[in-house]
Amino acid sequence: MPTYVAHDESDYAPPTEVAEVELYHPKTFLGKYVWSQDAKIIAIQYGVTAIGVGVIALVLSWLMRLQLAYPNQFSFIDPSNYLQFVSMHGMIMVVYLLTALFLGGFGNYLIPLMVGARDMVFPYVNMLSYWVYLFAVLLLVASFFVPGGPTGAGWTLYPPQAILDGTPGASWGIILMLVSLAFFIIGFTMGGLNYVVTVLQARTRGMTLMRMPLTIWGIFMATILALLAFPALFVSAIMMILDLTLGTSFFMPAIVSKGQALSHDGGSPILFQHLFWFFGHPEVYIVALPAFGIVSDLIAVHARKNIFGYRMMVWAIVAIGGLSFIVWAHHMYVSGMNPYFGFFFATTTLIIAIPTAIKVYNWVLTLWRGDIHLSVPMLFAIGFIFTFVIGGLTGLFLGNVVVDLPLSDTMFVVAHFHMVMAIAPILVVFGAIYHWYPKITGRMLHDGMGKFHFWITFVGSYAIYYPMHYLGFMGVPRRYYAVTGTNFIPDSAHSLNVAITIAALVVGAAQVVFLYNLVRSYYRGAPSGGNPWNATSLEWQTPHTPPEHGNFGKELPVVYRWAYDYSVPGVRHDFIPQNVPPSEVPSGSWAKP
Repeated sequence: MPTYVAHDESDYAPPTEVAEVELYHPKTFLGKYVWSQDAKIIAIQYGVTAIGVGVIALVLSWLMRLQLAYPNQFSFIDPSNYLQFVSMHGMIMVVYLLTALFLGGFGNYLIPLMVGARDMVFPYVNMLSYWVYLFAVLLLVASFFVPGGPTGAGWTLYPPQAILDGTPGASWGIILMLVSLAFFIIGFTMGGLNYVVTVLQARTRGMTLMRMPLTIWGIFMATILALLAFPALFVSAIMMILDLTLGTSFFMPAIVSKGQALSHDGGSPILFQHLFWFFGHPEVYIVALPAFGIVSDLIAVHARKNIFGYRMMVWAIVAIGGLSFIVWAHHMYVSGMNPYFGFFFATTTLIIAIPTAIKVYNWVLTLWRGDIHLSVPMLFAIGFIFTFVIGGLTGLFLGNVVVDLPLSDTMFVVAHFHMVMAIAPILVVFGAIYHWYPKITGRMLHDGMGKFHFWITFVGSYAIYYPMHYLGFMGVPRRYYAVTGTNFIPDSAHSLNVAITIAALVVGAAQVVFLYNLVRSYYRGAPSGGNPWNATSLEWQTPHTPPEHGNFGKELPVVYRWAYDYSVPGVRHDFIPQNVPPSEVPSGSWAKP
């Protein structure tokens, strides 16, 4: 193993290139906790808002499941309501919960702390980004209270259906949805520019790109994807609003509705699908890449082992980001594309599985012969690996044109999408909260409640989505208000729907334990100390826990090594933090540059 050789410490920590950010220190309660420019407070604001709107989406999913299990038993769930619940649930979970939580929440909290910065480079713009996001959420929720209610066009919002009379929420509902998305993208752009510039320009001395924790690499690459992909959704939202309000024909062809020819002529609904999925498929990785990075760090910390193949992991993240822009039309095989295009998108879909598989191999090899501590964060990380692999394998079915055609728009798609895009990242969200909650509050979450929460969530999620694959093979369609009384669907499908609904209600109810744990532990949790997990990255080396405004006191840390020096022989606590100089490491101890 390599050993340290005495050098001048400037060899390991070159001088800083950018002056420190001059911080605005608030003087009032409102300035500190409401109109805050501190990235840590903004992260908590993002997190609380995202979880709040996520609870709304969870309740909507319960209502959908009740209808499927017990059709026509609830007078307040009619076909229009059901389609509205489906649409709002999908859009909230994908965009307003997961994207906001990973980038707005974890991005804001972790980027300055993990790269050794005082704050984001543009704190005022960062503050504005949250308030624009909150305004977008309020607009979305307001659609429940306008005439006609929220849109029922499905979360993909395909025209011409989305803006034609007869579709629930085809006037006020769809307008509020599209305007809300536009404001969400404006707010994200403010925050995203902050994340990218902070990572590139505000890293502390010695924090080279190849010393950054993989969490930062995942958030950084996801932000770049979002800055490039969200404009496609933004322009398509504006164009659809114009089609509805001014009678333009970007997406609306010549069409007859209710016996009357509409004024539209020459628009292309397929154009909207291309624009939507040019955003929609990178969106999968906008959520997945931060999850990949966070899981890598959780595994390294709780297995007490350096991450296997760090540089390979970094380049896999970059490759996934690049390839995600050339696979979007595998969502559109049933739209009638040329078979040669189908071949191209099926091939690129298989190719993008290669860097993704590399990450899975590296996680498994990191766990191999590690000193695995089955803490709550580690349980969620391991649960993510299982779930993501299973969801990825079912994705290979849908990436193949011939197999996708009969499975498209069946419950198989719902099962695959939720395993990859819902359960897997949500497991990471929970693991990350259990891991960094001590840093945010100075207190530990209750371990017993955490393990109860994990097992109910993990096992219950499989009870929900495993049977859905079978339903898809039977041909049960998705988004249908009721599937009873059809000759091609056997009675077993109804029995499965009842079992799935019971599991969904149990898993949803278990989240109350998690929320109770968050609140209870804030007041009564055991003190955590500054570094309860014995981690090496910079956020655990702050002089105060929770970190004060400015993060690191008078002096910013200096970085001398990567973030994964675990199980190091010859050192007292088996790990070496990133800011420990070489002169303080015993001779013969192993460390990466």
